[in-house]
Amino acid sequence: MPFGIGIWEMLILLLVLLLVFGPKRLPEMGRQLGRGMREFKDSVTGTGKDDDDAAELPPPEPVEAEPAESASATRERDTVA
Repeated sequence: MPFGIGIWEMLILLLVLLLVFGPKRLPEMGRQLGRGMREFKDSVTGTGKDDDDAAELPPPEPVEAEPAESASATRERDTVA
């Protein structure tokens, strides 16, 4: 057994976990632990796809240019003489 834990210690630990978290949450916690370990392994080994590749950004919207008259009028109002 890993870390010198015997079969009886493992059974007691599982019984305590069952009493604390209940039978409905234990499978969910096991799946989350497995996903976390898999993501950690993938990030350390460099396998798997990058997050940047998965997220596709929409194309930028075209920006309309301001008419020359409104830009000069705005500049005249903002200046202080």
